[in-house]
Amino acid sequence: MQPSMSTSVGQLPVDRSWFVHLNSFAKATPWLHAGFRGYAEVGVVLFAAVLVWSWWTARSSRDLSAVSAALWAPAGTLLAVGLNQPLGNWVREPRPYTTLRHVEVLVARSSDFSFPSDHAVMAGAVAAGVWLANRRLGMLTAVAAVLMAFTRVYVGAHYPGDVVLGLLFGAAVTLFGYLMLRRVLEAVVTRLADTPVRVLLSPSV
Repeated sequence: MQPSMSTSVGQLPVDRSWFVHLNSFAKATPWLHAGFRGYAEVGVVLFAAVLVWSWWTARSSRDLSAVSAALWAPAGTLLAVGLNQPLGNWVREPRPYTTLRHVEVLVARSSDFSFPSDHAVMAGAVAAGVWLANRRLGMLTAVAAVLMAFTRVYVGAHYPGDVVLGLLFGAAVTLFGYLMLRRVLEAVVTRLADTPVRVLLSPSV
């Protein structure tokens, strides 16, 4: 029996059919399982490292505007992930493996909701935050974010819409938050540059 193609809030019109196709691809490529499973589960460590690297390069540049953006990036990410929790509880979309039969699941099954993907929200937020501080590093991080989104579908944890809209939501929270707070952030960083914590903002002369 084929799964119903009806959609719920948060799902794209072709979400289930895309998921079935990608899950069939996962079943046919067992040699990719270990790599994608590892990235899907612990790839968050890579994004944490990118945030640190973004701050370090901004600090080394002595550009306080870039430092402000680099310091906002982790804060914006935490804000995006925090806002995602009530959004997921409101939409209440079941995980694919709870409603579809014969799903290949490569990670531990979770009892929380599927939309939006926490991992995709995190990845989108980090990519946008890093881009604000360092355009080149931000573009590379965006590639890693898209790969994270694809991986979360590949391992059977999310529908495509969960990760696509998760990336966009995370990036939007970080970007709009920075636009609203940029002057305040730069003023605070400029003030702190004259205090003992300046070592965190710029290398000593």
